[in-house]
Amino acid sequence: MIDFSAARRHMVDGQLRPNRVVSPALLDAMADVAREDFVPKAAKGIAYMDEDLPVGDGRYLLAPLTLARLIQAAAPGKHDTVLDIGGATGYSTGVLSRLAGTVISIEQDHPMVDRARNALQGVGVENVEVFVGPLAEGYAKRAPYHVILINGAVDEVPEKLLAQLAEGGRLATVIGTGPVGRATLLTKRRGVASAQILFDAAVPALKDFAKEPGFVF
Repeated sequence: MIDFSAARRHMVDGQLRPNRVVSPALLDAMADVAREDFVPKAAKGIAYMDEDLPVGDGRYLLAPLTLARLIQAAAPGKHDTVLDIGGATGYSTGVLSRLAGTVISIEQDHPMVDRARNALQGVGVENVEVFVGPLAEGYAKRAPYHVILINGAVDEVPEKLLAQLAEGGRLATVIGTGPVGRATLLTKRRGVASAQILFDAAVPALKDFAKEPGFVF
């Protein structure tokens, strides 16, 4: 019988704290949300490995360290509205719910949305809403957002997502879908998003954000 509480403590103390995750609120959130409840039954035993974890249909949960460092850089606050893009089964949404006022999650796969809603309800999350829609479109109906998190590597961040950021808002993702991408924080000031490279990261790509192939003679 796996002691998942001990596994969460080991994740926090063995993976996150030694690797520059220092936010007390974030560490508490990662220690509180049961990651094993968001993975397929057969994968529960490896839920806390420091790897991107497949959850079906070509989708993944980001490795705990990668997720934590992206969230820490975006710095969601208790009064913020957050857009969680591509949260798959809802784990990242659950973590964000412990840090922000409201979390809007967008997924385009109906069965995945159902899984996320059920898992979030199961862990008692109340300040989130999960919607179905194209990931690269975001969710303009509830914009602007103080924080946007994209759960995967993208070729580029669409302008329509940057338009959904509030002034002073932060968007965190991994840019670059090759062998190694760059975790990046985009901050919007005076209507313009400036980029800060955070660290190298090799994470699964979100195909919904792939660039359209250019015209070739």
